[in-house]
Amino acid sequence: MFEALGRVMYRRRRWVVALTVAFLAFAGIWGTGVFGAMTSGGFDDPGSESTRAFQVAERELGRGGGDVVVLYSSDELTVDDPAYASAVEQSLAALPDEVVEEAVTFFGTGAPQLVSEDRRSTYAVLTLAGDPDQRTEGLERIEDELTAQHLDEQGLETQIGGGTTINRDIDERVSADIARAETISMPILAVLLVVIFGSLAAAALPLAIGVTAILGAFTALRGFSMVTDVSIFAVNIVTIVGLGLAIDYGLFVVSRFREEIRRQPDTETALARTMATAGRTVAVSGMTVAISLAGLLIFPQVFLRSMGFGGMSAVLIAMLAALTLLPALLAMLGPRVDALSVRPWLRRVFGRAPRATTDEQGAWARIAHSVMRRPVIYTVVVTAVLVVLALPFLRVQFGGIDERALPEGTESRVVAETIRAEFPTSEDGPIDAVVTLPGAVDSPAGGAALQDYVDAVAAVPGVEGATVVDAAGNTAHVDIAYAGDPLSADARELVDDVRAVPAPDGGQALVGGQSAELKDLLDSLAALLPWMAVFVVATTFVLLFLAFGSLVLPIKAVVMNVLSLGASFGALVWIFQEGNLSGFLDFTPTGFIEATQPILVLAIVFGLSMDYEVFLMSRIREQYDLTGDNTTAVATGLQRTGGIITSAALLLLVVIGAFSLSGITFIKMIGVAMLIAIVVDATVVRILLVPATMRLLGRANWWAPGPLGRLYARYGIRESDDGEPGTERREPALAGTR
Repeated sequence: MFEALGRVMYRRRRWVVALTVAFLAFAGIWGTGVFGAMTSGGFDDPGSESTRAFQVAERELGRGGGDVVVLYSSDELTVDDPAYASAVEQSLAALPDEVVEEAVTFFGTGAPQLVSEDRRSTYAVLTLAGDPDQRTEGLERIEDELTAQHLDEQGLETQIGGGTTINRDIDERVSADIARAETISMPILAVLLVVIFGSLAAAALPLAIGVTAILGAFTALRGFSMVTDVSIFAVNIVTIVGLGLAIDYGLFVVSRFREEIRRQPDTETALARTMATAGRTVAVSGMTVAISLAGLLIFPQVFLRSMGFGGMSAVLIAMLAALTLLPALLAMLGPRVDALSVRPWLRRVFGRAPRATTDEQGAWARIAHSVMRRPVIYTVVVTAVLVVLALPFLRVQFGGIDERALPEGTESRVVAETIRAEFPTSEDGPIDAVVTLPGAVDSPAGGAALQDYVDAVAAVPGVEGATVVDAAGNTAHVDIAYAGDPLSADARELVDDVRAVPAPDGGQALVGGQSAELKDLLDSLAALLPWMAVFVVATTFVLLFLAFGSLVLPIKAVVMNVLSLGASFGALVWIFQEGNLSGFLDFTPTGFIEATQPILVLAIVFGLSMDYEVFLMSRIREQYDLTGDNTTAVATGLQRTGGIITSAALLLLVVIGAFSLSGITFIKMIGVAMLIAIVVDATVVRILLVPATMRLLGRANWWAPGPLGRLYARYGIRESDDGEPGTERREPALAGTR
């Protein structure tokens, strides 16, 4: 099949390139419009009790809470000065009613929690109209008016914060970080691609695939945004995965094409043989990575589902481009794939030009043989080291996202920190209940039932007080005070205790708030994570069996991926939860890990690790089919892919490394976790652990029971080819062979 695809791409090369150019033009115009259709946030479970509590309160009582917090401060005046009050009230009164639904101030309420302890600062809480996107637009509209000149004339400094402002700042910082990451990484990538590929012509090919994958994924995301919410954070995974896999696939296909063009009679045959081998590997790899990312679609959180949509789109389009556009471009170049070679220049600078060798006695083969002479020692030592690196993950504490995700000094973060440090504790608790009564709240029966419920909640150990803060019709909003950290395990346990309080007879009580939202998120992730694992492992197992005809290799691949992930997760806890390297990496440790990030890292890293596994095992399987010698196959396979995998990992590290410089902590966390996992996987695991375990297992690597062996022979993802010139072809060894 893949050989036939190569011949079709050769004969229709101009059509393929022309259609791709047309698609890119469309994607560049329409697809990039997705940036205006994306949403922020998306970390909550839409079906959770806390979300339903918010929805009922919004529907029955109107949306409350502060979207924007405006902090006023003065070095000279206090809030008791009439000029102070006049300046604030005049500024707020000028705001358009269609944007600001309500403005709560100390001057209008006398609430002591709105005044700092030195009485030189106060803050106003604004409720904006519309949905989240409209509230962000409204903030942009009134931001300049909130810092009007007449406030400065009274000696007042104005700073803007609040939930809408923090979300806006995170979104803007993410967009700026993407632009900066591309500015940093692209020149480095360009230089490394030229050095690794050895010519300008060959180096341009992965970039062409990368641009196609990224723009194509943006187009797919815009399509998804027309039927469901898509998080702005999906842009990060599109860039990382699209560009990273484009480089991987470009390296693998171009390297194989160079081998074939030297020994085949013409370009068409060389391309057909390339697609029958490297093309097949790219297809298996792309499907494996896409399956891993598809596991994110199991979760209801918009953030995770969007990452799944974006990642799958980038992977599949990169794979399709590598199977269509790339062979079409290679068909046009033919032997000119090495045009504009830089190897003579590199030889003058470094004494020799980097080149790949197919000699079994090359450097990678020598490493493999060295490892396979001591397989037990390498297996035990490497496994022990990876387990030790994973141990900190046993201390993991999960939490949510707050203003500390932003860099220090960001205005919205400064506002939140100032209010927490200099103002009295707010009466608004991190837990609330939305109570629906069988009768009206203002009726004797309804009022009595509501009071009984409030008294019962106030009596729960750990609750500092319960107060009805809003009521209308048969619905009441009860605020529940708690003195501890709202994101702590104790707060989450308190949510369970409050939920255990019986609702009024014939009524309903839904418990929400910050603590409840985090608890519901963790419960949702814990309930669905096993299903994600079953789906990803099972489908990956089937795909790897169809690719390699073994039951042992898929199991070994999963175990090794778990070891790589364990080391990465242990590093996450040691660095981000416990604060080690926080100064060097420039972030604020919070004492916990945002709960969705390990799941996202799990999906991405599992897929990328399988990508390298498929690259290596495809060449080992190919050599084993030709020789029937397990040790020789492992050494030759590592020799022919070791440089490719290392180069691909290096280039991917450049892409990810730029994103690890993000000012948003959880984006930085993803980048650092991926950096560690890829370094471990592409070096320690692929170069040391794989050869050692392959040698220990011997012919058991290729074992499959008779019926499954026959199934692979009939339906396996393999080509019927003649192998390499001058080599006698053996039938695939499926069971009981050396």
